[in-house]
Amino acid sequence: MQLYYLPGRGGRLETGLGEALAARGLAVSGRETVGDFARLSFQEQIELVAQDLKSNFWYEDSRVIANSYGAYLFLHAQTLLPPFVGKVLLLSPIVGEFSSGETATHFVPPRSRQLMKLAQEGKYPIAKRCEIHVGELDWQSNPGNVTALAKLTDWDAIVVKGAGHMLPKEYVGAVLEGWFTK
Repeated sequence: MQLYYLPGRGGRLETGLGEALAARGLAVSGRETVGDFARLSFQEQIELVAQDLKSNFWYEDSRVIANSYGAYLFLHAQTLLPPFVGKVLLLSPIVGEFSSGETATHFVPPRSRQLMKLAQEGKYPIAKRCEIHVGELDWQSNPGNVTALAKLTDWDAIVVKGAGHMLPKEYVGAVLEGWFTK
């Protein structure tokens, strides 16, 4: 099995979820969202992700796991490709803009409306096997945006009761166990 991992903003392949994947004996490839990659334009980032997928992971047994901003990159890279042929797991994906009244934070990522617009118009290249998990209290990965996109793409979206942006480790561990065996 080939595994491509895209961590959240500022994430590395060998820490956090990447470390947990490697501990399962998996060879983890992907893009760290730090350093030279982080300094690229959004367009350059999604082009590199699309190139990685098409060149090295375009097999039915390939797996993509993307978290937070990494999921946003995957979703946008998908707009440059035919529907992904492998299996995809998105955790707390960024889908459009978000804000928090509690922290007075507002973030509008690049092309914040593009995914929904393409999906609404029936022009988004829909990966056949995609599963999404988002916390019901996640202000960064707005569960309303996530479930709306999932409905338009016919993907499975699970809203995790009481969870925020960082899904509980035990929950993610159980998701991974089931996801790798399906």
